[in-house]
Amino acid sequence: VADVVERAGLGVGSLYHHYGGKSELFLAVWEDHQAAYEERAATAVAVARRAGTTSPAELFLVGARAYLETTWERRALARLFLDGDGPPGFFLVRSRRRNDWVRQNAVLLAVGTGPADRLLVSILTAAMGEAGRQIIGCETEEQAVAVTESALVIIRRLADLTES
Repeated sequence: VADVVERAGLGVGSLYHHYGGKSELFLAVWEDHQAAYEERAATAVAVARRAGTTSPAELFLVGARAYLETTWERRALARLFLDGDGPPGFFLVRSRRRNDWVRQNAVLLAVGTGPADRLLVSILTAAMGEAGRQIIGCETEEQAVAVTESALVIIRRLADLTES
């Protein structure tokens, strides 16, 4: 907490007044981090749609690229949230957000609601998440780009199954 208030130029009292404590601050930073991913992906998909892209698989790949590029840009925070050292209840909050992400991806991919459709979307989402974990372990941007491109090839192969 001392490091946070020093870097923010606030007093400890201000921090506790605005956030209530370390857990609430952690969750607020995490929510902001997730919002950055969502905004970046949604913007990329909207731009692709305006440019004439209509294929659900192609739109998904555009969103996946934006997600993976954001992961590299925000890798320090991403590492913090993947360490598993969150406040009590964080695992549940993170699981709920992942389920929301899967549902959003299902809508974007325009798949059905059957078990195979849900499983495919879950696998695609998990592939993006795993690629993100690989990216935060990269030491250089060149390595991150190589992981991103490799991940998109794999995701494209899987996403093409949704168009069959």
